[in-house]
Amino acid sequence: MYHDFTIGIPDVKGKITVKKKGGSSFVLFEYERVYDPARKFNIPKRAIIGKVSEEDDSRMYPNENYQTHFPAAILPEERNQACRSCCLRIGAYLVIDKVAQEYGLARMLEKHLGKDSGLLLDLVCYSIISEDNAAQYYPDFAFSHPLFSDGMMIYSDSKVARLLGSITKDHTIGFLDSWNEKRDHRQRLYISYDSTNKNCQAGDVDFVEFGKAKDDKGLPVFNLAIAFDKTNQVPLFYEEYPGSINDVSQFGFLVDKVIEYGYRRMGFILDRGYFSKDNIRYMDENGYSFIIMVKGMKDLVSALVASRIHTFETSRECVIHTYRVYGTTVEARLYADDTKDRYFHIYYNPALQAAEREQLELKIEGYKKFFRRLEGQEISFSRNITHYFDIYYGKGGRFLYAREKASVVESELALCGYFCIVTSEKMSAEEALTLYKGRDASEKLFSSDKTFLGGRSMRVQSQNALSAKIFIEFVALIIRNRIYTLLKEELFRIETRPNYMTVPQAVRELEKIEMVRRNNGTYRLDHAVTKRQKTILSAFGLDEEYVRFKATEIGRLLSDGMSLMDSGKNEGDDEDGENEEYIFN
Repeated sequence: MYHDFTIGIPDVKGKITVKKKGGSSFVLFEYERVYDPARKFNIPKRAIIGKVSEEDDSRMYPNENYQTHFPAAILPEERNQACRSCCLRIGAYLVIDKVAQEYGLARMLEKHLGKDSGLLLDLVCYSIISEDNAAQYYPDFAFSHPLFSDGMMIYSDSKVARLLGSITKDHTIGFLDSWNEKRDHRQRLYISYDSTNKNCQAGDVDFVEFGKAKDDKGLPVFNLAIAFDKTNQVPLFYEEYPGSINDVSQFGFLVDKVIEYGYRRMGFILDRGYFSKDNIRYMDENGYSFIIMVKGMKDLVSALVASRIHTFETSRECVIHTYRVYGTTVEARLYADDTKDRYFHIYYNPALQAAEREQLELKIEGYKKFFRRLEGQEISFSRNITHYFDIYYGKGGRFLYAREKASVVESELALCGYFCIVTSEKMSAEEALTLYKGRDASEKLFSSDKTFLGGRSMRVQSQNALSAKIFIEFVALIIRNRIYTLLKEELFRIETRPNYMTVPQAVRELEKIEMVRRNNGTYRLDHAVTKRQKTILSAFGLDEEYVRFKATEIGRLLSDGMSLMDSGKNEGDDEDGENEEYIFN
């Protein structure tokens, strides 16, 4: 089988022969000589490695034998339109294209990546639609989808690998600068900031280190953090840093980065993992407000919660209907030398109380069963266990028994169902909870990254490729999050609650909008847009007329690309050189 591109005929002295057969000329390569003792001369063995191009007799269409005999040769990374499916899925592509245009992503990427920006957008599209990031499967995706690359050219997986190796820090930092420059710096924004870590076994990745992994598998990890604009529902920037650095230590660098990007009227919505005196002071010094979650059992707030127990849990003035909780607000200082009053919003959730009480009871029972198996052994216990039990030892340091600390367990049972949000600005308990709940968007981003973009496994062996894949995932998150937001807004507008208005289901439904190649080689829309597809498209301001217009545009572009390749057709040739050997006397 011949490839659909041409290469120069190899210049190997005495080894290349051109044989004409019918209307075509074939290139043969002499790969061995066998001595014939009867006739007393060498018999050359030759294999067809290609067919001479009719337009340029110095070039040929190679076949698989060429790659066998010239394994070091680098074949062109472009695959032409003849390698494209006769059925193209265009629906999800149109939506992604619309979002990319809305944000001006193509121009930003081209500014920093040049001609490779189209291929990068194709990889973004591939991540969103296929929910995968394995470069070797990209050509299969490109085979049946329209593309952002020039002329919708299909590239090989080797080209993708070279692209991943060529994206540098300058490229990613330049894009993030451009992306954040487009944001409205005068607007009052709340940034939700969160991080995750990923296990990694790659060999050449400098910032992969052993750290405090959330999913500890005994492997080194790297950390990934994302700053999310809760007000406008867009990711702002991301950070990758070594696995040994904890979240609290890294937070100061986030504040510095926010300052560098020119954001001034900012508030941070943070998880309890970022709570520290240094971080609070750093935000105060830079004039930023904050909203931080603190569990009710923490020593910092347990006294405040205890002082308000049974004062608001049934008060109808304190109910927050949206989240089915009760809330009240108390002014206090965060720590002894704090110079400002903070606002402690204390909440009670009846459903959460039942769940936390059951969890605590099961923990205590589990410890008791654990003790029974260890009686008479020499063993020491962790602080988590001694917090709930007094441990008694006999002679030789052998464990005898444990006695439950009833007062400790009872105090924690009393605090079950309570949680606290601390804010630096005055606001109601309902406002604070509503703002903090908006942080769910950043949680969904990490879920999207690992589950719906293939980010659970990075499939790389170098730091450069890892950073490049994280960059591609970030661009994909920008687009996917916009799709999620618009679908959610549309869902609120319509009366019914269809199950196809989630991102994965919407993408699958849009993938059913197809173009097929007719006998004349032109792609045309195969059928009308369905009612479901119209509902999904309406969330993005698109309709059936737009789909028909873009389908015509895609068909014209592909038709032009086809015409360029028609002159190199291989039809009618019966010589492909597969498993054939030619011996000439």
